[in-house]
Amino acid sequence: MTQNKQDKTPDGLVIVDKPSGFTSHDVVAKMRGIARTRRVGHAGTLDPMATGVLVLGVERATKLLGHLALTEKEYLGTIRLGQDTVTDDAEGEITSSTDASGVTREGIDAGVAALSGAIMQVPSKVSAIKIDGKRSYARVRGGEEFEIPARPVTISSFRVYDVREAVAEDGTPVVDLVVSVVCSSGTYVRALARDLGAGLGVGGHLTALRRTRVGPYGLDAARTLEQHQQELAVMPVAEAAAAAFPRWDVDEKRAKLLLNGVRLDMPSYPPGPVGVFGPDGAFLVLVEEQKGKAKSLAVFA
Repeated sequence: MTQNKQDKTPDGLVIVDKPSGFTSHDVVAKMRGIARTRRVGHAGTLDPMATGVLVLGVERATKLLGHLALTEKEYLGTIRLGQDTVTDDAEGEITSSTDASGVTREGIDAGVAALSGAIMQVPSKVSAIKIDGKRSYARVRGGEEFEIPARPVTISSFRVYDVREAVAEDGTPVVDLVVSVVCSSGTYVRALARDLGAGLGVGGHLTALRRTRVGPYGLDAARTLEQHQQELAVMPVAEAAAAAFPRWDVDEKRAKLLLNGVRLDMPSYPPGPVGVFGPDGAFLVLVEEQKGKAKSLAVFA
């Protein structure tokens, strides 16, 4: 759906192809101007270096964002073996260089396999993770010594598409890997690069990253900020919910009861939010199953 600049901004999702160099907050600020509303938020951040799919919510659709943030994500990236950096990506200062010319494809594949499936991952220290109420990156900037506890993440797919020998600016022989990653929310792809390099004994960091999908929303639905500036494309809340969550169609009586917070018996669905739609196809409420009953998470009617 598109919006004429003279019309009121509709409730819905805006899928942005984030440019490199912008923080997620920068994109939100830009979109507030484009959409002419303060009610804009994002479903999960992208590092400034990264490009690709950033899901924004406008007006009432901001209530969907916390639930969308928990969905699976997909990335394309480049990992450099042979160098560690402060940030685990190309934006940070190089802290060590090691000749990676001896790394074999068999070793790389074994390292990737060890980082696939359900794993425990330590997030990058230069990140927005809070440690005792304070952002990790702020502690780093303050010169503090601290540890971030590992947390469970799921790497559904970690594939290497190309292996390229190269020479770094300091003359160190390095190896660049073109990879794809499908992972759960909360996964740091740059931490995967760091851990792969560490496992191979040569260090590693991420040099490029492009997010190609967040849940059901891919690059085919994304538009640049410039394109949105010309004509704002908003995915209606009902369409967004139907794409992201299991659908429960109810009759008028049940619709009224659910909208009033009555916990009705609900059909069996996979764990997680379920979108409730009325007899006219309108998106009414987001619910989750609790002891066989529908517990309201957010009302949209």
